[in-house]
Amino acid sequence: MEAQPKPEILLAPGALDAALRADVRAGLTATPKTLPPKWFYDDRGSALFDRITRLEEYYPTRRERAILVERAPEIATLTGARTLVELGAGSGEKTRLLLDALPLDTYVPVDVSGEFLADAASKIAADYPALTVRPVVADLEEHLAEVPGGPAELVAFLGGTIGNMVPRERRGFLAAVRSLVGEDGAFLLGADLVKDPARLVRAYDDAEGVTAAFNRNVLAVINKRLGADFRPEEFTHVAVWNAAEEWIEMRLRARSAQTVRIAALDLTVEFAEGEEMRTEISAKFRPSGLKEELTAAGFGIRALWTDPDGDFSLTLAVPAAG
Repeated sequence: MEAQPKPEILLAPGALDAALRADVRAGLTATPKTLPPKWFYDDRGSALFDRITRLEEYYPTRRERAILVERAPEIATLTGARTLVELGAGSGEKTRLLLDALPLDTYVPVDVSGEFLADAASKIAADYPALTVRPVVADLEEHLAEVPGGPAELVAFLGGTIGNMVPRERRGFLAAVRSLVGEDGAFLLGADLVKDPARLVRAYDDAEGVTAAFNRNVLAVINKRLGADFRPEEFTHVAVWNAAEEWIEMRLRARSAQTVRIAALDLTVEFAEGEEMRTEISAKFRPSGLKEELTAAGFGIRALWTDPDGDFSLTLAVPAAG
């Protein structure tokens, strides 16, 4: 039996627990209350999101895949990448289109979920035996400077996950990616585009209620890891379009007035009936705005592709000359 790729762990012991405690305390004592979306993703949350990507209403995964099917050979020609570093790698399903097209020696999937990452990396290693697979467990907010790369590197951040960051966070993230890419690499960014708000809302509030279960799962995570007594069923899933910011907001609305105790934080939180707590933003972009943000981070735009309907985009960016 071939050895399974062993993840390199950049997270310090207890770092995720400390971050969860800090995020929950800060978010639930703020006005209005918030929780960061990265805490959706325990095993159940990851499985629910995988189901979301297969829903009829949720177009981004299909549109991004269609672009990759068409453009992966061109990406290979334009970059000649021998190393692919994928940030927020997840299951790696779409990544296989790049693995098939690029002349790679090394694949470095990076994710914060160690068990999920190890399983996905093992499957990739088994299916691509000539490829060196180096999984890295890291927090993208903290460890980009420590992520290993290689010659002729392509850094990919797919799925539209860039939209989960507010503009200030995006600026810091893109600057860190620019440093990771170095002077000879390239950056492949997947981003969802602005479109009919009603269609956007449907993508985040599906008829089967899978997204609602995914949203409420963050409360189950807090219950399990911090000894809280949230009753997830007492919160309604809400998805709204924020026209001023051009992003979708996912919220949880308290069905009734309630008191929640979070034992690990020695914290009691009051919710008024109808009070809403934001759990995710998903920003949507215009091509001109993407180019502006990437240019500000020190990139030049080599190519920007969309699907035929203009729903989703893939941008290939390289270090700006001079």
